Amino acid sequence: MKNFLSGLCSLIAVSFCLVSQASAATLKIVALVNGEIISSEDIQNRVNAFLMTTGIPYNAQTRSMINQRVLNAAVDEKIKLQEAAKNNIEVSEEEIGAQLRQFEKSRNIPMGQLNTLLRQAGVSRDTIEEQMKSDIAWVRLVRKKSYAEGSLTQKEIEKAMQEAKSDLTTPKYQVSEIFIRKDHARNLSDLVYNLRHDPRFELYAMQFSESPSAANGGNLGWVNSGKLASALESALKKMKPGEISEPISVGDGYYILKLQKTFDPEKDKPELPSENEIRVFLQNQKMEAISKKLLQDLRQQAVIEIRS
Repeated sequence: MKNFLSGLCSLIAVSFCLVSQASAATLKIVALVNGEIISSEDIQNRVNAFLMTTGIPYNAQTRSMINQRVLNAAVDEKIKLQEAAKNNIEVSEEEIGAQLRQFEKSRNIPMGQLNTLLRQAGVSRDTIEEQMKSDIAWVRLVRKKSYAEGSLTQKEIEKAMQEAKSDLTTPKYQVSEIFIRKDHARNLSDLVYNLRHDPRFELYAMQFSESPSAANGGNLGWVNSGKLASALESALKKMKPGEISEPISVGDGYYILKLQKTFDPEKDKPELPSENEIRVFLQNQKMEAISKKLLQDLRQQAVIEIRS
């Protein structure tokens, strides 16, 4: 535990020193979401929580992206909790407690030491609990919407099985992506440098990518040859498994790709997924689609004011 805390403090020392200076000044309103305030103290806590849970360095290459990511997440958190409340979805203290115990267990934190860890990291316990409450409420809301749309049919599963069979005759790439809109793009070459020296591409994708695939660590799964934009396809053809691309300009943003594997039907032995694997895949796909559309619609309807 001592080594864990020591390493953690080392990771966030620079960032905590920087953000803690803000606490000496008068707290400011950073954003308003349908009239609810997000303060500079909220953002400070969330930056520290982000660094505590990810271990991503807070430096010249990542600072602006982390700050933007934390602000976006704080806005989404407000929106999710507001919509959950409208749908009479409540999260009990017992559920939050269970999540906190799971948090401790997953990080090998001795029982009763979480508050010490949070103090060392400069994170309010309320911040962690509010994030957990938002996550639990949102999953419950999306499931409710999914149930309302009905269950998967056997016909849908059989169609997906047939498509999977046909798909095994086509060359493909297993690829992950990070997508950043051009108006948010800063120091992308520095980000690529970090990605090439830190094996946690999926973690960076979850935190920074603006694509729906961020929820899966940027993982696009197997993509058939010819299905991607020509600029992306050209880059992949020059890459070897494990390599990270340079930023690739496509449309309104930049893509950074990681090639995981390639599949050549003439050389590689195909593996057909089971019916249960297909069912789970389709269910997850449905949930992700509902979640994405619901949050997108709520963002568009929300009155959001960002203050500099």
